[in-house]
Amino acid sequence: MHFTVDKHLLDSPDRILGNSSAQPLWKRLTDIACCLLALPLLALMTLAAQIFLRIVSPGPVFFRQQRVGYRGRLFNIYKFRTMRMNTDPRQHRDHVRSLVGSNSPMAKIESKNRDCLIPGAWLLRASGLDELPQIINVLRGEMSIVGPRPCLPVEYEMYQPWQLQRFETLPGLTGLWQVSGKNHTTFDEMIRLDIKYATAKTWIMDSKIIRVTVPALWTQIKEVRTGRSPSAITPHTIPPFRVSRPRFPLETSQFYLREDSEKTHPLT
Repeated sequence: MHFTVDKHLLDSPDRILGNSSAQPLWKRLTDIACCLLALPLLALMTLAAQIFLRIVSPGPVFFRQQRVGYRGRLFNIYKFRTMRMNTDPRQHRDHVRSLVGSNSPMAKIESKNRDCLIPGAWLLRASGLDELPQIINVLRGEMSIVGPRPCLPVEYEMYQPWQLQRFETLPGLTGLWQVSGKNHTTFDEMIRLDIKYATAKTWIMDSKIIRVTVPALWTQIKEVRTGRSPSAITPHTIPPFRVSRPRFPLETSQFYLREDSEKTHPLT
């Protein structure tokens, strides 16, 4: 069964400002503060990217792509361009389709085809700096600093009804999934972590996720640099579960999802 983006949502404003369930006041204030701190870095990165791309891969500095956000609303995300101009966009869509419903690790597309990347782009992608322009989306209220990653429309259409619970909060730049194994987790595990965050987000949880994001990215950079292939950390996990507290620097063996026997949430 396929699910399409709700048409009535497409006619609604994309920005979710002042909505208590999507973005509580404490979350909006945190987002604005983080964006103000990141704006100088965005300006410097934009200048550097413009000079670098002019040399290695002439074309636009920014990449724009349609994604699905809060409760199925469509919006455009912005990223620094890291792929060659002639890259077939169907490669990404086909890669996403292969991950949905599988028990494979959530590896990035470049793990199968590095030829699609411009020289040096692996570092931008592994460090997350390619997503820095999305602070524009955060300022517009389309995204938050912390939340599930915004998915492609083709991915949204493949979701099962219970998986749509992950859209009950704004998508984010970093999140519970991103600091809990990310490329070592399966699609199903990502969904369950996203739902866990969407239904239980607090200021303390956001603070912890932001704090451990940089160490998690550093581990990701090391893995990409050494060419380590991601492997699923667990087989299919049955909720409810909680994420074991990570220690940094993270290694593959430190990523575990543990069943929480104290609660019962029928997510399936």
